[in-house]
Parts: sequence; C-alpha cells; structure tokens
Amino acid sequence: MGLGKTAAVLIAIDTLRLIDCAPVLVIGPLRVARTVWTDEIEKWSEFNHLTTSKILGDPAQRVRALTQKADIYLTNYEQLVWLVSYLGDKWPFKFVVADESSKLKGLRARQGTKRAAALAKVAHTKVERFIQLSGTPCSNGIKELFSCGWFIDGGQRLGRTFTAFSTRWFYPDFSGFGLIPHKHAQAEIETLLSDVCLSLKAEDYFDLKEPIVNKIFVELPPAGRKIYNDMEKAFFAQIKGHDIEAVNAAVKSMKLLQIVNGATYLEGSNEKWEVVHDEKIAALESVVEEAAGMPVLVAYNFISDLARLKKAFPQGRVLDQKESTIKKWNAGEIPVLFVHPASAGHGLSLQHGSNIIAFFGLNWNCEEHEQVIARLGPVRQLQSGYNRPVFIHYILARDTIDEDVLERLRTKKSVQDCLLNAMRRRGA
Repeated sequence: MGLGKTAAVLIAIDTLRLIDCAPVLVIGPLRVARTVWTDEIEKWSEFNHLTTSKILGDPAQRVRALTQKADIYLTNYEQLVWLVSYLGDKWPFKFVVADESSKLKGLRARQGTKRAAALAKVAHTKVERFIQLSGTPCSNGIKELFSCGWFIDGGQRLGRTFTAFSTRWFYPDFSGFGLIPHKHAQAEIETLLSDVCLSLKAEDYFDLKEPIVNKIFVELPPAGRKIYNDMEKAFFAQIKGHDIEAVNAAVKSMKLLQIVNGATYLEGSNEKWEVVHDEKIAALESVVEEAAGMPVLVAYNFISDLARLKKAFPQGRVLDQKESTIKKWNAGEIPVLFVHPASAGHGLSLQHGSNIIAFFGLNWNCEEHEQVIARLGPVRQLQSGYNRPVFIHYILARDTIDEDVLERLRTKKSVQDCLLNAMRRRGA
C-alpha cells in the first residue's frame, strides 16, 4: 500500500480512453469501491475530469448506478454474481480492474467461489483488458497463481484448467490432502507470468531515511455520522437507546476519538461500550492483507479498540511485559502486534520484526506518537542493516477529529490551535 497502484491504473484508463471510450469496471472490497478510487480521482488534478458511478447498496440503487453515464463504474466483489446475471448479454465493460484481486483466488477453471465463477463467464468473452492489483497474489502458495494467470490470458500460460495446471507443477501431499509443488515449479511459473506482471519495491523509488506515510480514509456510515455530529455540536448523542454525554470539551474530544474508531463507552463505565461502526477494521484488514506476510505493528487508543481488534484479528498478540513476546515478534512469529502508545516507550527494539506501522486510532500526545514510530523507524532499520523503507499507515475517518489530531502530531501545533482551525473549517 502507498506505492501508487491506483494512480498508475488511472493513468492507463485515461490514456486508453483516447482510443476507446467504453466504460471501465473497477471491482474491489466494499471500502475500496466506496472511497479509495474516488479519493484518488479527487486528489490528482490530472484525473478530476473522470466521472464515476458506484454500483453499491440495494438492488434499486445498483440499477440506478448502472443507468448513470460515467467513465468508471465501481462495485464490490459481493455484487459480482448479481451484476453478471443482471447485465447478461448486455455486459458493457470491455476494461475490468480487479483491485485486491486475492478475492478471486478461489477459481478452479469455472468453478470455485461464486464471485470468481461469475466473473469467469465474461472475462474472456466480453472483456478485452483485464488488470489485477494485489499485494498478496500467492500468500498460501504458488497454486493460487492459477487464478491470476487465468483471468489475464484464459489459461495460455499456466493451463486452461486447474487440473492441467496442478498436474504439470504439483504432486499430491502424502496425506492425500493438498498439493506439493515440484522443485522446478516456482521458477517456471514465474518465468511464464513475467511478461504480464509488474512488481514494485519501495526502496527503488523512495529515500529510505524518511518513512512512507499513507493516509487511509474511511467514511463514517450515516448512523455513525449522525452520532458523531450530535456529539460534536451538542455534547450529547444517543446510541442504541443509551445517552452519551460530554461534560466538557476535553471529555467531548475523547468521545469523538472513540466514535471515529468505531465504539464509545457508556455513561459511568470504562468497561462497557457500544459499537458504532467497523469501517476502520475493514481498512486495517486491507493493510494486513497487502503486507503480504510481513508482520504489522498496530497502534490502538482505547480498551474498546483492543477488544474489537483481537476479535477481528485472532492471530494477533498484545505487546505485554513478557520478553518472549518481543522475541517472537522480532523473529517474525507474530503477524499482528497490538501496542498502546503509552506502553511502547523508550528502549524497545521492534525493528527486526517488521517495517510496517498502522495507526488504528490517534491521541493528542506527540511524544507517544513519535515513540511508537521510533520502535521500528528508519534509524533503527538502518542501524540493524535492513535496507527497507518504513511504512506508516494512518487510518482516518474523513472530516473528523482524526484529521485534527494528525495535524497536531505532524506539526506539533497546540491542541487549542488545531481545534480552532477545525472549527473555522467546519463553520462551527
């Protein structure tokens, strides 16, 4: 994440429109379809002229989106079966982009996952250009590359059926379950796919002395936005029948930070909370998936955050006082490590385990923020002989206090100045 895959494909789309103005279909996870592509189009003036339509929501909303004229149509993988069935022979998309295409790994020729099988019906009869974007094309072994190859060329390189593919490069596991690749398999498969694959390494394009900062914006759902706005303006909100009140500005700030992360504590309790949304959980899932097996250090803010993170990522561990936890992390044995900024202070060396940090939640404390980054930051990476960049992913709720806190952390302005600037921007 953060290497510009989306912008690169937008350049391709815009360039190819010079010879063919047929609409483009972009498929991705719900969060990606809802916000990521439109964010990129708005961010770069070169793409501001491109129009989009989002095939999301209930059937009536999806049909309405299809009737709108646009350059790019966006949908999520869960809608593929419906979309292929609804359009039938009238399928208009000659150019398809599959973002986070690991969602299509289940293809076994024309069988497997329903969404992969649905897309397979049109992939080589009605689609002329097909682009896949993935940080994890074969996270569970090279057998998963069959789907990648098949959607690109219909089986010309790796075989038209999974049986042909598996017979050529694999043999059955002695247990009778699973496939074991022959010694020659990986090199041959990589060679066959090399002319249709492009892989980027951050160190080829960035100064390793500076971390690569990636802002990942999520949109609060309507119910969550109402709760947030009520708290921001009136110091009071209702959540599932519970009254939530802030007695002063400092308490309101904490309540807003809780809401943007996805849950808020009930009155008079530090142990009971209500979930407001899971948008940041979905964004973090994308970060972990695109890390392609590299462990991810996740900074959280509240106990409610940690409880929800542990449920969403059962493979994760919490940074505790045990020396064994740090050893396992640095040995690459912990895929996701949850840390609170206050507990990830001076002296901890976590750079051997990873070079990726994700801030699930933020607080106003600049020192704690800097200390988390320093645990595996650029200086420690270079000191330990790692020639690799540090990625910092900030998961932010758009148009909320998240952006104000990040401004404070990046500029070290006073909390008061950041809040006053935010009030002016929002007309408060």
